[in-house]
Parts: sequence; C-alpha cells; structure tokens
Amino acid sequence: MSVSMQVLYPVTEETNFDHAYYKDTHLKLVDEYFGSHLERVLVTKGVAGGPGIPAGFHAIATMVFPDQDAMNAAMKEAAPVLADIPNFTNSTPTLLIGEVVD
Repeated sequence: MSVSMQVLYPVTEETNFDHAYYKDTHLKLVDEYFGSHLERVLVTKGVAGGPGIPAGFHAIATMVFPDQDAMNAAMKEAAPVLADIPNFTNSTPTLLIGEVVD
C-alpha cells in the first residue's frame, strides 16, 4: 500500500516563504535524495483558505512512496533536505504521514 508524507508550512504573521527558491532549489534536493524512493510529488502553493480567507499554509508538499519501507529508506537520506529548510522559510513544518486511499 502506498504511503504519503505531507509537509505543511503554516502561515503566521511572523513567517515568510521563498517560493522561487523552494521550486528551483529545494525540490531538486528532494529529487536528488528521495527520488529513487518516490512514486510522485505534488506541491500546492497556498493562495486562499476559502473565499476572502487568507491561505493557512504557504505550501503543502505531498510525497507518495510505494510503501513504508521506501519512505523509511528516503528518511535515512533526509539530512541535506532538512538542513535546507531555513534557506526558504522560517515557518516550522508540520508532517502528516498516512496511507494513500484511492
């Protein structure tokens, strides 16, 4: 069964997020270190939380792995990816790991 890891970057008055750096640099690191373990990656840039409501997240990255073993293998290589986070945001990411139901 496929498993997903979602990385949510919450918006607060104090946080910032460099979407260009994230797209052009950080996602290349994700591909370099996690790519061989991944089925797919989807990134959603927050633009709204509903009509007239600001987005609650700068971005949400969804990484889908074929199984838990693949995700565990990717996480063993995560140090360079995690170390890059302060280069594009001061938001503290929240993780959601789950089973893909489709």
